[in-house]
Amino acid sequence: MRAHLLLLLRLFRQAAGRKLGWGLAIAGTTALAGAGLLGLSGWFITATGIAGLSAGAALVFDVFRPGAGVRALAILRTGARYGERLVTHDATLSVIAGLRVRLFRAMARPGLGRAMTLRPGRLLFRISGDLDALDTLYLRLLVPASVLLVLALAGMVGLALLTGWAGLLPGLFLLLTGIGMLILGGRGGMAAGGLRAAALEALRLRLLDLVAGRVDWRLAGRQAQAEGLALSAEARLVRADDRLNRLDSRLALWQGLAGTALLSGGVMLCAALVERGLFGGPAVALFVLVLLGMMEPLGALRRGAVELGRSLRAVRRVGDALSTPTGEMRPDGKTTDLVLSDIRFGHEGTLTPLFDGFNLSIPAGQHVAIIGDSGAGKSSLLAMLTGEAAPQAGTICLPGWALLGQEAALFQDSVRANLLLADPTATDIRLWEVLDQAGLARVVRDMPGGLDAPLGEGGTGLSSGQRRRLALARFLLQDKPLWLLDEVTEGIDLSVAAMILTKIKASAARRTILLVTHLRREAALADRIIRLSRGRVVMDVARGDPAFDQALSTLRPD
Repeated sequence: MRAHLLLLLRLFRQAAGRKLGWGLAIAGTTALAGAGLLGLSGWFITATGIAGLSAGAALVFDVFRPGAGVRALAILRTGARYGERLVTHDATLSVIAGLRVRLFRAMARPGLGRAMTLRPGRLLFRISGDLDALDTLYLRLLVPASVLLVLALAGMVGLALLTGWAGLLPGLFLLLTGIGMLILGGRGGMAAGGLRAAALEALRLRLLDLVAGRVDWRLAGRQAQAEGLALSAEARLVRADDRLNRLDSRLALWQGLAGTALLSGGVMLCAALVERGLFGGPAVALFVLVLLGMMEPLGALRRGAVELGRSLRAVRRVGDALSTPTGEMRPDGKTTDLVLSDIRFGHEGTLTPLFDGFNLSIPAGQHVAIIGDSGAGKSSLLAMLTGEAAPQAGTICLPGWALLGQEAALFQDSVRANLLLADPTATDIRLWEVLDQAGLARVVRDMPGGLDAPLGEGGTGLSSGQRRRLALARFLLQDKPLWLLDEVTEGIDLSVAAMILTKIKASAARRTILLVTHLRREAALADRIIRLSRGRVVMDVARGDPAFDQALSTLRPD
């Protein structure tokens, strides 16, 4: 936990170090101005009232300098409060945004696709819920704790100058109160906060499963069971919220008792000083109201203490994800050939590896088709090349690559935005060029808005063939030396399939192509056909060899 916390604090500093520091400084200034405003206002009102009892005293009493001080502190406190909110929240959002990118990159390791397919909500909760819980580390823990320390130290110095060594006691008592609040909140909220976070995650997952699979649940006659699981998660969430509310009530009682004790002690100290003739009425008002202002950070610190368990749970899970190695890095800048050497790979839970000592070399510019029966290793080979799966042994050297598969992964955004995912620097001229290559330029020109025409979720607004063409245009936009194709024309009309294959062949000059297929029309693009069987190369033939045409004839025709 300590290592994870230090890691996150270091990332906090890297993401918004100056903003975090300025936020603490402005928050401290706000608290000092607030306590000073209370004390000076109390002194001024009391002193003015006493001076008004005597005409002579009223004539000589200076109302201008204290009044100016009150106005200055009021303006300072108002401006600082606004600046505090602006800077601290901007710093927090900057940190969370940076951590969200880091966390996504850390999680984008081999196996992520399969994990998201099995439990998509759980991984999304890591990126959203866990990171959102981290804002309490700064806003509700670090900021109020720092402000409390600043106020306690400043109060100890100021009150000690005013009353002597006895003035150190309120500041020390305030620090002990804050420490006790964190200890009580940490102990009481650790379990409850963790239970609440787990229950909230479970409730979201159950609701997602219930909504997404409502037809399947009903057909299987298990809708009531799915609803029961969601209601059970909700009940756990309610119980956890109840525990946290009880904890907050106890901490509020602790805060109230501590505040009462602090003010009572301050009044008793003032009484002793007045009895000795060292204090007057205005000084008593100043002393007591400064003590009241010094307690302001305790409210924010109490809320942070209640959330401490949830925050520490998020620290542990995010820290685990960020500190876990993301796998072997593969060179993609200097390599031009695709080379796999002594690869050993097996699926999780299997005793016998699929690939054991597998070797494959594809020179730059060669077009290769990988064929084979189901389970031969085609998809596993492609998964290793794209980083979705990691070999247990061996090395993979490959240049920069682009992947085009069966699914057209389009988003609810404009045509332009969907294209720019492949190359954010592409100009409109380049976008129209790839749309023309994909045979979609005329369709997009006729759409309201052209490149800025909106698409629905999954590319709604285009036909299935047009969605494939848009995916092809985005693929062609990527200037990568290696193109990986995964059954790109499966399940579409022959005319669209022929167009896609023609465009790929025309645009593939000087590029390496590796395509995984069981279709004859796709394998016909290749200059070399490799057949896999149980993770082994059982055939490797080049165009011109009689076995090449024989291999094509074994594939599924159009």
